[in-house]
Amino acid sequence: MGTDDLDHLVEKLSLEQKIGLLSGVGVWRLRGEPDIGLRAMVTSDGPVGVRGPGWDERSTSLTLPSVTAVAATWDEELAEALGGLIASEARRKGVHIVLAPTLNLHRSPLGGRHFECYSEDPLLTGRIGAAYIRGVQAGGVAATAKHYVANDSETERLTLDARVDERTLRELYLAPFEAAVEAGVWAVMSAYNKVNGTTMSESPLLSDPLKSEWGFDGVVVSDWGAVRSTVPSALAAQDLAMPGPNPLWGEALIAAVRSGEVPESVIDDKIRRLLGLATRVGALTPATPDDPALIVATPGSPGTADPGTFPTGADSRTSSGTGSGTAVSAAPDPSVAGALLRRAVSASTVLLRNEGPLLPLDPVRLRRVAVIGPNAATARIQGGGSAGVYPVSTVSPLDGIREALAGKAEVHHSPGVRIDTRPTPLDTGNARNPRTGEPGLLVRLLDAAGEEVHAEHRLSGRLPEPGSVPAAVAVEIRALLRPGAGGPWELAFAGWGRVRLEAEGRVLLDEEVELDTDDPAVVHLTPPYRRARISTDEDREVEIVARRHFAPGTGVASILAADPVRQGAQDELAAAVELARTCDAAVVVVGTTEEIESEGFDREHLELPGRQNELVRAVAAVCPDTVVVVNSGGPVTLPWREEVPAVLLSWFPGQEAGHGLADVLFGVAEPGGRLPTTWSESALFSTVPEDGVLTYGEGLDIGYRAWLRESTPPVYWFGHGLGYTSWSYESLTVPELITPDAPLTVRVRLRNTGGRAGREVVQVYLSRPETAVTRPVRWLAGYAAAVAEPGETVEVAVGIRPRAFQYWSAEAGGWRLEEGAFTVLAGRSAADLPLAATTIADAKALVEP
Repeated sequence: MGTDDLDHLVEKLSLEQKIGLLSGVGVWRLRGEPDIGLRAMVTSDGPVGVRGPGWDERSTSLTLPSVTAVAATWDEELAEALGGLIASEARRKGVHIVLAPTLNLHRSPLGGRHFECYSEDPLLTGRIGAAYIRGVQAGGVAATAKHYVANDSETERLTLDARVDERTLRELYLAPFEAAVEAGVWAVMSAYNKVNGTTMSESPLLSDPLKSEWGFDGVVVSDWGAVRSTVPSALAAQDLAMPGPNPLWGEALIAAVRSGEVPESVIDDKIRRLLGLATRVGALTPATPDDPALIVATPGSPGTADPGTFPTGADSRTSSGTGSGTAVSAAPDPSVAGALLRRAVSASTVLLRNEGPLLPLDPVRLRRVAVIGPNAATARIQGGGSAGVYPVSTVSPLDGIREALAGKAEVHHSPGVRIDTRPTPLDTGNARNPRTGEPGLLVRLLDAAGEEVHAEHRLSGRLPEPGSVPAAVAVEIRALLRPGAGGPWELAFAGWGRVRLEAEGRVLLDEEVELDTDDPAVVHLTPPYRRARISTDEDREVEIVARRHFAPGTGVASILAADPVRQGAQDELAAAVELARTCDAAVVVVGTTEEIESEGFDREHLELPGRQNELVRAVAAVCPDTVVVVNSGGPVTLPWREEVPAVLLSWFPGQEAGHGLADVLFGVAEPGGRLPTTWSESALFSTVPEDGVLTYGEGLDIGYRAWLRESTPPVYWFGHGLGYTSWSYESLTVPELITPDAPLTVRVRLRNTGGRAGREVVQVYLSRPETAVTRPVRWLAGYAAAVAEPGETVEVAVGIRPRAFQYWSAEAGGWRLEEGAFTVLAGRSAADLPLAATTIADAKALVEP
């Protein structure tokens, strides 16, 4: 649909209709307007999966590896393919707009949402993020670059004021968003925080550079609840307030337009952008009688409709916003999707250490294998917070290893230690619906008189959204607990407001839980638990009833959980060590919990929780062939790293975790990952604001750039990662001169000196020996993959964009190229760069972005 057509549609709308379109109708839906053929568009959180409009364990999603894992592949083709998988899932669930990718940087390893951001480096973040965007949007689904900008930590995230100088903003924090705009992203999300004194939904940065300089032609949507004013946010380049309806952008905005405070032309521009987005995702095309309604309701809830699909004739634009895309099937092929997700696990797994080399393990030489650790049988496949999904299935490390060694070796398991301190929600494994007898729970919605207005069968006691009926004022969860073992059990119920918990008719809890936060991630996802203990018999079911009232502003999230009270932690550790003593090899899986890495808070330290370090050391002491798998989204301390022969980093690997890990362990696939962030034992920069202000005083030096200025090196450098072969870097060829506006290609010659085929990520960095402006010691300028057979020599061309040589001049308001020599370095990580050459910038020049 052309510009003139959109203008005509805008002219048909009244002011009230226009304003009505500028905030959502509900949490996840945008308003439709039948008068102009606009249908409601649906949003959904990403990026590891498409949850759909609602939280329901019965609506499962393909679950990708965490964003840090995707960045660890350093593979844009794979990232784009994963984006395409997301598009297929979105279309299957009737979703038009995926709220991903997150393009904020790893300023500090303490960042609680570290796992949801790609890297500490703006170039790697921009390139992998752009590839993901291209993959999503090629399927006719909008990607959303978020959170614009400097939303790099969680402490006081709704209100903190990030103080960042202009050059640092341009060269670091804005750079990935500029790459997203170049990739043709259709939506950008403004962040909660302030930058240099102005909240982002009112920030001039939405106009310049985003819309004016970069030419972004899509929609700026707010983070949920981030629009907190009427006139200032409307006058800014903010286009859409979510969720809705937002009263600040309702009657108040209509009045502001009529009074002349906000020109109607400003509103028209927002509507034009919104209609352009609708055109791209197929929500502004003529409907036919055969088109299913694009309405997605919670499965089993009142008014449920089948998830809609996109009209087959929808204009699925390419990422550049022109042309037509290829229609994506309504449901991804399970075998194809599974193979892609499995490949993504091995491609993202980073081999940090491999003495001997121990890996890959040879199944022929194994008789007994111990799989040990708290994350071995129930791996953590994703981070916590709003990006979470209910996976279609999950292959644990234990499952994957058992499958790989079936008929070849015995596989034995012991958890060794326990690290979860949050209660475990009831599920189909230990609970039964008292009304139907089915495995699971009974959920009842009650009116003010306590009468049932709706009931449904659920599969989990974790209910972020237990259902929606206008007359409901309370939720009741009933279950028959099947203990399986007698003794004491701890029951727990989470929710805000008035909560009540009963067991066998006896009241255990009845109290008011005061709401003490306005962070939506906490309100709607992690309400506090109240706990009580009961005694059980092995063969007798216990009826549990939990109830809470929906107080205004407290959300509806409710969680009913139960755990046996465990005794003998020392015995569990001893049992794991004894198992390892009797085995040929031990795989120890350690990691973090949702209490440590999740949305809404930052980490206080980088240590593994519980006694996991003790477990690793004890197992390694009795089993020389010990492999440690670290299951975390970001850096953790590894005090035993020199005491074990092999260390693998699996990140949060998604639903194919165990299959991909087994492929790496037994040599079916090479561990392809390289660190997208520096692995350190301490954080150089705080995430805690002082008096509401978080000062980015380190400037350009974050991550490896900062560590290059430290006297003590980090544990593992940015870019580090071993494969199953070895490489010799032989030569580097660099053009003699740099021109201000021409890309540069450097050529790296290297040889596979090992005994098997492999893939190497060739990294190219720049440094400036003599400079008139402050610069990092060195910075990533480009990378490319080399693939070679044993003994084969290959030459890799690495493209470097002109921007890599430039710096932002705040005084001149533009990019500048400094005349003189630049050193070009090539190698395997930010600190392992055996090749160097020099090139010369031949002239000073102002370079347009």
